[in-house]
Amino acid sequence: MALLQAGVAFDAFEIVLRDKPAQMLALSPKGTVPVLRLPDGQVLEQSLDIVRWAFLETGDVDGWWARGQSDTNLALLSACDGGFKHHLDQYKYPERFDGVDSKAHHREQAVDVLLSPLDAQLQSTGHLGGQAPCATDIAIFPFVRQFAAVDPAWFEALPLPALKDWLHGWLSTTLFNTAMTKLPANQTTAFPTA
Repeated sequence: MALLQAGVAFDAFEIVLRDKPAQMLALSPKGTVPVLRLPDGQVLEQSLDIVRWAFLETGDVDGWWARGQSDTNLALLSACDGGFKHHLDQYKYPERFDGVDSKAHHREQAVDVLLSPLDAQLQSTGHLGGQAPCATDIAIFPFVRQFAAVDPAWFEALPLPALKDWLHGWLSTTLFNTAMTKLPANQTTAFPTA
């Protein structure tokens, strides 16, 4: 989404994680996505690094990166990358983890760690960048989307109206729908600049 919003042309590859291509593993031995190889050969393997690079590479003309740099947004990013992702994984894939913690416990912890504070922040403006969206919105949105998809009825019953409006708003954007275009497996698709 950041590459599209920033107007950076790129080639996309649909990766089937159970059949990772050798070229991807050569770039990134850890074998996770996303992976972005820059024109100078440098490889970025973290979503936020890719978001940062996309906006700063283009001079952040529209201020998406700059608007995302408030102390509140940085704290939300930290919560997302830390406790929330931990609880999301345990909630989404409980069969992968041993232990006594329940799926419901991790679901509740995820709400406390990120979703409630995120809802509180979104109540005043609707976006994390104020009246306009910012890089923090598109950095956090995919993880909230994953959380909501585990049990959509339970998520919709949460008393977090600003968060749900924000999520539904992003799900209906052209930016999101373009980014989620299903590509043919093992083929390259070029995304030109806007």
